[in-house]
Amino acid sequence: MFDFLQSFRVAIRGLLTNKGRTLLTSLGITIGIASVVMVVSIGSGAQSLIVNQVKGVGSDLIGVLPGGRLEEGPPAVLFGITVTTLTLEDVEALNDPANVPNVVAATGYVKGGSTVSYGGDAIDTFFNGVSYTFTDVEDVKVEYGRFFDESEQRGLERVVVLGSQVVEELFNGTDPLGENIKIQREQFEVIGVFEQRGNAGFQNRDDQVFVPANVAQKLFLGIDYINMARVKIDGEENLDRARQDVEATLRERHDIRNPADDDFIVETSENAIDMLSSITDVLKFFLASIAAISLVIGGIGIMNIMLVSVTERIREIGLRKALGARRRRILEQFLLEAVTVTMIGGVAGITVGALMSAFVAIVVQSLGYDWDLVISGNAILTAFLVSCSVGIIFGFYPAKKAADLNPIDALRYE
Repeated sequence: MFDFLQSFRVAIRGLLTNKGRTLLTSLGITIGIASVVMVVSIGSGAQSLIVNQVKGVGSDLIGVLPGGRLEEGPPAVLFGITVTTLTLEDVEALNDPANVPNVVAATGYVKGGSTVSYGGDAIDTFFNGVSYTFTDVEDVKVEYGRFFDESEQRGLERVVVLGSQVVEELFNGTDPLGENIKIQREQFEVIGVFEQRGNAGFQNRDDQVFVPANVAQKLFLGIDYINMARVKIDGEENLDRARQDVEATLRERHDIRNPADDDFIVETSENAIDMLSSITDVLKFFLASIAAISLVIGGIGIMNIMLVSVTERIREIGLRKALGARRRRILEQFLLEAVTVTMIGGVAGITVGALMSAFVAIVVQSLGYDWDLVISGNAILTAFLVSCSVGIIFGFYPAKKAADLNPIDALRYE
């Protein structure tokens, strides 16, 4: 133990002799470790955002997406592929208790960007085409006015319900009810305003307008299909049974006999969380692997500096060997120097990474997103061990070179 402490003191003394070089050498490790900690933390925060948003939609919901999966992977629509297999008629069938006994309500969705104007003011926002059952499915309330009803949807009435931010930007505090606004040059009567809802995912739900789905299909999009559907069930305990009923209903309507041929995907919120978590886990691992490349670069920098240090101290090494220092002690000393440099860089990197992750979390939370600050103890421990490993791996060759020096040759070195 005494020999080890002595070697450690000598290693520290050697590093302090060249403080600037030691600092610059550890900087590469600091950047690498900070990058890995930030990527893991921000990836976990993004994952928590997605999971919280899915949970916020409701644990008693079933989602229906058009199209199948790509080789048992995620749904095809998640890759931007347009799929046209789901219709409003399918949603009507899912609203029928004879088909899905545990249904509370089902709604279809289509969406697009548009310019909305009133008087001389205009804003760019999103329109949502939804079913008249939308407020029965999602946790949303009309603050004043009302939502459109079944007769207005079937009659293709040009009525619209506004998000609270749209009202603020277009009407400047005046009452919008009964007023006509233009969406893509088409006039719509304002019949209601939603209460403030905040952000979902990376989208402001208050900066949107809502019209009947079939009106959006015909006037704005020129399509006869929907992007997705949601079905609200009368209790979490009935989700599995209701999911089977939804699948059976759609297979009958689409004339599908083999489940492997399904042209739709039915997911509960729990399934969606599992699927999205697996995707974000892969992304976190991929990004962390890229960030870890900087550790390799930092390690190469350590190797170079340690080789320079060995060259500068050849006569010192020769003198120590001539006085009886063992090869193992020389190897130990230079390895300790390399590990100490990386430990300093590792601790600094963990600190910087944690502070930057906290800063990102504060900024995202200030924008109204449900983002959790996640700094895993395992990630910190792993980062610290990795920094030590980098010192051992990249410091071994210079340390071995120092330990293998012939003391006579070393003393003659000029």
